[in-house]
Amino acid sequence: MLDRIPAGADADAVYTGFVEWAADQGLTLYPAQDEAIIEIVSGSNVVLSTPTGTGKSLVAVAAHAACLVRGGRTYYTAPIKALVSEKFFALVDIFGAENVGMVTGDSSVNPDAPIICCTAEILANLALRKGADAAADQVVMDEFHYYGDPDRGWAWQVPLLLLPRAQFVLMSATLGDMTAIADDLSRRTGRPTARITGVERPVPLHFSYARTPVHETVDELLLTGQAPVYIVHFSQAAAMERAQALSSLRIVGREQRDAIAEAIGGFRFTTAFGRMLSRYVRAGIGVHHAGMLPRYRRLVETLAQRGLLRVICGTDTLGVGINVPIRTVLITALAKYDGQRMRQLSAREFHQVAGRAGRAGFDTAGTVVVMAPEHEIENAAAIAKAGDDPKKLRKIVRKKAPQGFVNWGEASFERLVAAEPEPLVPQLQLTAAMLINVIARGGDVFTNVRSLVFDNHEPSARRYELARRALGIFRTLVAAQVVVVDRSASAVEPPVVLAGAGVWSRFARSTTGAAEPPVVERGSGATETKRGEPTSLAGATTETGAFEHPRIRLTVELQPNFALNQPLSPFALAAIGILDPHDAPGSAGTGHYALDVVSVIEATLDDPRPVLSQQQFLARGEAVAAMKRDGLDYDERMEALEEITYPKPLEMLLAQSFEVFATSQPWVRDFELSPKSVVRDMFERALSFGELISFYQLARSEGLVLRYLSDAYRAMRQTVPIEAQTSELLDLVAWLGELVRQVDSSLVDEWESLVNPVVDPTAPVVPPAPPSVLTNRRAFLVLVRNELFRRVQLAAVQKDDELAALDPDVDWSAALDAYFDEHDEILTGGAARSPRLVDIDETDAAATRLWRVEQTVDDPEGNHDWRIRGVVDLAASEELGTAVVNVTEVLRL
Repeated sequence: MLDRIPAGADADAVYTGFVEWAADQGLTLYPAQDEAIIEIVSGSNVVLSTPTGTGKSLVAVAAHAACLVRGGRTYYTAPIKALVSEKFFALVDIFGAENVGMVTGDSSVNPDAPIICCTAEILANLALRKGADAAADQVVMDEFHYYGDPDRGWAWQVPLLLLPRAQFVLMSATLGDMTAIADDLSRRTGRPTARITGVERPVPLHFSYARTPVHETVDELLLTGQAPVYIVHFSQAAAMERAQALSSLRIVGREQRDAIAEAIGGFRFTTAFGRMLSRYVRAGIGVHHAGMLPRYRRLVETLAQRGLLRVICGTDTLGVGINVPIRTVLITALAKYDGQRMRQLSAREFHQVAGRAGRAGFDTAGTVVVMAPEHEIENAAAIAKAGDDPKKLRKIVRKKAPQGFVNWGEASFERLVAAEPEPLVPQLQLTAAMLINVIARGGDVFTNVRSLVFDNHEPSARRYELARRALGIFRTLVAAQVVVVDRSASAVEPPVVLAGAGVWSRFARSTTGAAEPPVVERGSGATETKRGEPTSLAGATTETGAFEHPRIRLTVELQPNFALNQPLSPFALAAIGILDPHDAPGSAGTGHYALDVVSVIEATLDDPRPVLSQQQFLARGEAVAAMKRDGLDYDERMEALEEITYPKPLEMLLAQSFEVFATSQPWVRDFELSPKSVVRDMFERALSFGELISFYQLARSEGLVLRYLSDAYRAMRQTVPIEAQTSELLDLVAWLGELVRQVDSSLVDEWESLVNPVVDPTAPVVPPAPPSVLTNRRAFLVLVRNELFRRVQLAAVQKDDELAALDPDVDWSAALDAYFDEHDEILTGGAARSPRLVDIDETDAAATRLWRVEQTVDDPEGNHDWRIRGVVDLAASEELGTAVVNVTEVLRL
């Protein structure tokens, strides 16, 4: 494309060059695409609200090209990392690997490129940190209907508020009325904003309501040539159960099975879920939901794009713009659980999912089938069986909806088909991380924050609520010594201020002790004085009538990747300060400092519910077995079980610290502190990722577990102050980072392979292998120590069979008998897992590719006279992505 459009080209040349390039690709522009591209190259903002399949992605490509040839920097944002990744690779194919970068929070690939693909939160944080000075000349926001998402909508609003230099292209199939947003965008950017909407869908949709069972409906769709079929569920478990149920049907023939096997090639199905997925996809059935590992989701998407999967069972994740060709969408329900309650789908949700049906260039029409509720399907089957016999019809006992069922029926279906998407409601939030980014920008912090709080899309009452929240967060940051008020420097503000700034004046007095004159702007430009209502942000007046306010600054200069990622991060900083860094393994204390820091961080993270549920289930099962051994009757056991939950390290300490912290920072009570042990439990049990999934039976939630581990890694790496980072903690962080990377290969590696790509659409779908586990020496040493300590833990509870399974050539039973003849127990506390008790000999590693290792057993008397000896197979470790330790002997010195 860049060969078609010379650098510095004018609007006409950009338009002509792009149209010629599109023609080379066999693409003819739809009228809406043509109109949008003309507006973009002319410098206007564009709101593109056209149905799925009308080529919004091509408009985005034109926008990036127009910005790139003019020497600008353009951002593409999307709500989910999977879509960001897809667009990244698509743009690399068009513009070249050197011109495209990606930043998602987990990964940073070519971050200085002129085209950046990122999640909306990344761009929002950039806007908060840099404001109008941000190097963002253009912003293309895909799936802009997320603007109305209660949890994440703030990230779609913030760039509109703080990037006045940028040209905006806002795209979605389900926007609703955008008049107010478009008008405000024109006011802020000084650009006209074109609204392009109401376009007829090039691939029309045919809607139907089915009262036959799902497997019969799917069979009919396949027989009538309506594949690929995407079966939409609103839970991951239901999607998996559907795939299992359909695997007994003959979905594809032998020739298609062979084609799938060839495409899969040497793909690594290394987890329990992966092995299930392997069986499904080889039968022509895909699975797609957010609980999957990213590489498995991408496999399904790639196989579907090649037309090799006839059925995909998934959740509504494919409704978020991912480019998977689907002819038929089969929606299994018109109600979903939204995290708080069961409710019917909104018109936007329905049309977002239904819009995936029909492939431009492949299908003349798309099909959308909505299943009736199960009780309605069973009643229809009973009526059909009775036929025209009046007696049989009278005998039918019609089934009713289950108690608590959110009912829907054909009337609900018809209403949703005809309904327009609901108007978008602004959802601006204010968190500690957002406020820190604004403070890090420097300059007049008062004015910057006040503008964010009072000049936005929110209604008036909501703006006052945001102002009060900003004050509470600010006090918290001051108390945590993250922010200071520097009275030796001041910024000067004009005497006329925004309406509602009275809230800010109280903030100024609380931090400076100064009073200020009650002057306020009332919207019409006139000012008035109102006794008893201080209104300005200033702390004092100057002779000219302008107001001075103290400079607000961070206590440290933040590095680019620094982030207080969670709302409770300021509390985490304070809580870590309570812990003793000298309480390391081998010290006089518990030796748990590094793990205690992990527990503080984990208490501030969102709960991974499936993991906690399984932890509680396991804990209760162990407790019941113990109570039965102790002779407790049933009622006593049931009463005692109510008190047993998943592990919560430092629960009392954290609760007490939180209460103390909240007495002066009441806003933190808006968030729930949640002690838990996932990373810590994994480390203490010396589990690999696969072993964690297997131990807690979490095959359906692998992706969720990986995201949690990634969040924990990022929070520990970016939030824990340097002075609190001990050697043991750095070891643990390195271990966690390497574990995450080995589970799912880094996008960095994929991007590097694209610099010199080999384009072969028939090549096997094999992602690059992760980097050698030996590369990160610090992390690999932790893996080796964990493998040795796993033996210590099993030996401590005398699990001879498990030890024999690990080390079949070692007589563990005899060794343990000899040990326990001398000592009462094997210690497994913090001191027992000290690196000081592990010796590694690498003297002949170059020749043998082996390390010789020795673990000292920590006995109660401190004699340290028992050893576990073995070798680390470096070649096998490199191949498997983990430490392969083979124990050779257990002996007493």
